[in-house]
Amino acid sequence: MKQNLNYIVALIAVVVAFCSCSNIQRVINTGDAELIFDRAMVYYNAEKWSKAATLFETCAPYYNNTMKEDTLAFYMARCRFKDGDYSTSSMMFDEFRRSFGRSAFIESAEAMYAISLYNMCPGPERDQSRTSQAIIAISEFMSHYPESEQLSLFSEMTDDLTWRLHEKSFINAYTYYKIERYNSAIIAFRNALKQYPDSHRREDLMYYTVMSAYKYADNSAEDKQLDRFMETLDAYYTFVMEFPESKYKKEVDEVSEVAKRFIDMNQVEE
Repeated sequence: MKQNLNYIVALIAVVVAFCSCSNIQRVINTGDAELIFDRAMVYYNAEKWSKAATLFETCAPYYNNTMKEDTLAFYMARCRFKDGDYSTSSMMFDEFRRSFGRSAFIESAEAMYAISLYNMCPGPERDQSRTSQAIIAISEFMSHYPESEQLSLFSEMTDDLTWRLHEKSFINAYTYYKIERYNSAIIAFRNALKQYPDSHRREDLMYYTVMSAYKYADNSAEDKQLDRFMETLDAYYTFVMEFPESKYKKEVDEVSEVAKRFIDMNQVEE
């Protein structure tokens, strides 16, 4: 009995889906632009984004170079956006804002363009080129619409994306440290500090600069060690001046003692 009921439910679902598709195709086959548009709006208002998009895309060519052209372009892009197809919606909204700069929909289009890019941004472990693009789009929106009700949302998105960029810069530098390329690590950690001086990773970046300098000196040829241990001390003093109560204080203090002993011994010998 239960199997029969499940079969009937499944059959009804298939029939409904077929009839729905059939209805859409029948509307398309009429070639009546107004009818297609009206039916698209029915699906749009019912939040049936995929079906609405199909009908909007079908009737859009009928409205090229008319007062309704921007409306169709906006609705098509918004359907893709609401359906979670951010790659397509970002391209469509970008085209919209370039083509219909005076449209009544322009603010919404620019907002959804920026949000589409934001939703496509990867985690900090991956390439952040798209993140930089999203930050620019968000910044442009906030600049163009300073009275927007969405400013707090865009500010939160900016903070999140900035965090990802800072985290990525740390991950890149730490990768050199992890594979024991200490000179490259020193350069990468310092570049990250220079590029993002307000990074949430600032303490970590400075700590690993000290540790990279120490390990680079410790693994260097004898004729290079004195200068490199002195550079380690410079990095240490810079670190403790900024973070005197750091969670890394004990470790960097031990490193500084090793560096000081080496410098004292070698300066005496000279």
